[in-house]
Amino acid sequence: MMLKYIIERKSWILLFIFLQLLMIIVAYLDSAIQIMPILYISFLSLMVFIIFFIIRYLKETRFYKSIKEWDNHLDLSSIATAETPFEAVVEQKLIEQTEMLKKDLAKSRITMEQEKDDLLAWIHEVKTPLTAMNLMIDRITDESVKAQLTYEWLRIHLLLDQQLHQKRIPFIENDLYIEKTDLQALIFKEIKTLRSWCIQKGIGFDVDLEITEVLTDAKWLSFIIRQLLTNAVKYSEATEIVIKSYLQHGQLKLEVQDFGRGIDSKDIPRIFDKGFTSTTMHQDNAATGMGLYLVKKATKTLAIHIDADSIPGTGTTFTLTFPKKNGFLKITGM
Repeated sequence: MMLKYIIERKSWILLFIFLQLLMIIVAYLDSAIQIMPILYISFLSLMVFIIFFIIRYLKETRFYKSIKEWDNHLDLSSIATAETPFEAVVEQKLIEQTEMLKKDLAKSRITMEQEKDDLLAWIHEVKTPLTAMNLMIDRITDESVKAQLTYEWLRIHLLLDQQLHQKRIPFIENDLYIEKTDLQALIFKEIKTLRSWCIQKGIGFDVDLEITEVLTDAKWLSFIIRQLLTNAVKYSEATEIVIKSYLQHGQLKLEVQDFGRGIDSKDIPRIFDKGFTSTTMHQDNAATGMGLYLVKKATKTLAIHIDADSIPGTGTTFTLTFPKKNGFLKITGM
């Protein structure tokens, strides 16, 4: 900051130096003027100027230092009060711009809230004909047609569910209810939802739960498991999906393992990124790149650690590590 201040006041410094040199040169050229008193006066002037310069530096940079340290948020209370006319101009412009940004942000929030509410309302409206369609599909006698229609119905249902949770995820903290959850019942419910798809692909489930109860939010855990199972079924053929829970170092772990196409090692660090699908199967139009992204967001809020381990052509294992009981204090805000 000192260097910038010197550059800012460069013209004044040069003017002072020029005046001192001019006075010394005049005294040197004019024999009637003694040079030593002039040098003495120049030295004293320099000392006074340096002290004055430091005082002005501390006073004039206080306002600009507070702007530099400001975090660019909409709260201007951390900025020092303007003391000079030029500082007052800067302060006034900052206030005007901040007020304008606050108004624009408020309008954007209202618009986003309205769009979110409209989309959520639309999703709930669409679920009504989907439910009716599912009942009509159940009455079809041709098993081949029934299986195909059920599969397409399930795809629509899962996409709508993903979209619904995508809109809710920014407000997940307001939607949490931590309680003892029956892990076995929750998993079997999600498996039942995917049953027709699994039958069509010849996929079975091997469920081995040493621990059948967990302290978490049941609704969001259902969503997490649904996404992991959907991924496992989508990329597997005629094989089993293994689901198991166990205790390790006092923490519950839940594994979902498939024996499908697997994930390339270079893709593993990016699978939870928004919109990322695959580098090896980039032409896969069925992938949206949102499922695992939403899973990561949900697990983070629930203080659940998620790991992925995969071997291409062999399969993929996702491991959920639930927090210890005291870890829920952070979630509930206690």
